[in-house]
Amino acid sequence: MRRTTGVAGAAVLAWGEWLNRRWSRALVGEGTGASEAVVVLGYRNPQPTANAVNRWRVRAGVRSVGGPGVRETRVILSGGVTGDGPAEAELMADYAKSVLRYGGALVLEDRSTTTWENVTNVIPLLEDADRIKIVSQPAHALKARAYLRRLRPDLARRLVRADDCRAGEWLLGKPLLALLGLRTLRVLTAEERTGSR
Repeated sequence: MRRTTGVAGAAVLAWGEWLNRRWSRALVGEGTGASEAVVVLGYRNPQPTANAVNRWRVRAGVRSVGGPGVRETRVILSGGVTGDGPAEAELMADYAKSVLRYGGALVLEDRSTTTWENVTNVIPLLEDADRIKIVSQPAHALKARAYLRRLRPDLARRLVRADDCRAGEWLLGKPLLALLGLRTLRVLTAEERTGSR
């Protein structure tokens, strides 16, 4: 019985890892060019400091900066007001600067309250970027990449993979993230989820 439970548990963890990894690699290309925009999507943050999800997203955004041939990066923090306090973008910027000591270029988009608005409102900030990375939990980032493809296929061709899905990270939570992700991605067609035609 214990062995069966252990095998089932391992299978659930492996499934969560596999599905999140698959989503993190969908709708991205290789990308070339010297400039990049790293878009970090905010998550419901009614309190006066960045919540755990937003702190993780900012860390993933900062570690996504750079790569071969990249000489110029701007990190775009996207999220509006969801409570009585500051916008999510401001809370994430404060965390990036004060805790992570990030000294690179930060741009705040502080009006969005939905994923569609996140994508719509950051488009003007992406026009001159050679590479675009969208950072969030894998299913949410995939949804945002699909929205960018709907709105601006020309910009979507510049999408490259962010460093927001590492093996073993959030290991115990990845099955739950996978279940939530399946729900999140219901708004997309099969083609939008995979990029196949």
